Amino acid sequence: MRSGRPSPPRGLFAFFEEDPEAADRAVFGRVPNADRRGFLRGAGLATMGAMLGAAIPFHRNMPAGFLPIAFADQDLLVGKEGLVLLNDRPINAETPPHLLDAPITPNKYFFVRNNGGVPQDMNAEGWELTVDGLLDTPLKLTIADLKEQFEVVKLALVIECAGNGRLFFHPPPGGNQWSHGAVGCAYFTGVRLRDVLNKAGVKKGVVYTAHEGADPHLSGDPNRLPISRGLTIEKAMADDVMIAFEMNDTEIPVLNGRPLRLVASGWPGSVSQKWLTRIWLRDVVHDGPKMMGTSYRVPRYPVAPGQDVPKEDFDIIERLPVKSLITNPATKSDVSGKSIEVRGHAWSGDRTIDSVEVSIDFGATWMPADLAPPVNFGAWQNWKKTVAFPQAGYYEIWSRATDSDGATQPFAVGWNPKGYLNNAMHRVAVNVA
Repeated sequence: MRSGRPSPPRGLFAFFEEDPEAADRAVFGRVPNADRRGFLRGAGLATMGAMLGAAIPFHRNMPAGFLPIAFADQDLLVGKEGLVLLNDRPINAETPPHLLDAPITPNKYFFVRNNGGVPQDMNAEGWELTVDGLLDTPLKLTIADLKEQFEVVKLALVIECAGNGRLFFHPPPGGNQWSHGAVGCAYFTGVRLRDVLNKAGVKKGVVYTAHEGADPHLSGDPNRLPISRGLTIEKAMADDVMIAFEMNDTEIPVLNGRPLRLVASGWPGSVSQKWLTRIWLRDVVHDGPKMMGTSYRVPRYPVAPGQDVPKEDFDIIERLPVKSLITNPATKSDVSGKSIEVRGHAWSGDRTIDSVEVSIDFGATWMPADLAPPVNFGAWQNWKKTVAFPQAGYYEIWSRATDSDGATQPFAVGWNPKGYLNNAMHRVAVNVA
């Protein structure tokens, strides 16, 4: 059971969808009228114009309940820049690859993947984490307790949505149509999960963790969780699994889990619970929301596109596959000159990257890129390669990575019903003048 959770805040778009006339009055002072053309009072029009940064020549044609699309990012993507909004209920937004060019992803460019609403109360001083279940000594810890009682560490860690690349499956599976930008690598500061669990005393027979957060269910029911996933106890004890309270040396952004979140690098981002309030240990595989059925699971055998697969034939996704991303140049760029520096990142679940290769002739030949080591285990690896073009024309730049276990990115991957684990080679198009 869950108690004391706030009702989900109604975002501006949800407010206009649920009660357009009330939203008109509350936000802009618009007065509904008989012909429903949604005329604005002078003050309301001025407010809207100021928010848009320009006058609205045809404002008299705006219907009641109308909200300019330009407000989407202002209302929803707090603290973000340049992200592409895929869904506003819950909020999901990805980062164009060229904005991920920096070795470490800035907070403003870190993607957003939510399953419920955004909590209303994110006060770090009053935040409390419960650690219970099959433990010798259950704990209740404030963020101050975490800082005082455990070693504080700072690690660069990759978080990636398991559905990153879903857009490129055919037929298209349901869910957010992520292209390439549901990934980021930031510095997280916090404590290792294993240190907390060891202090509490892990009982014999524990096989799985379970996580809960303060994000409210979209239904508004305080007794329902939007998501509660977990980790194998072996992964929970790994060096790169953290309870984090800072991101890139500042407070975690609101949309990325302020003030406390779990970070489990190399596994689906869904296990890195945001707005973390509870971790409990179990002697069975956790069965919370988004753990059962086909959520974050793939068929245990190859399937044909569009094939129905029985639920009992799905396995839980654990480590994510080898992958690379080209961050420079941006796709569809015009290149002047005979050469360009191609840059990007590569990562592979609980492994490191051995090599990255680049091709400009549709995979006929491959050139090794200069690959940097990870700044720590769990971080992506940065790579670069100067490529020369033999003549003007249309080119595609392809990248493929090979990890420490010998796994290499394929040109294309097999279809699965939920659109997970697309680790096909990254391709960008350029026109060389």
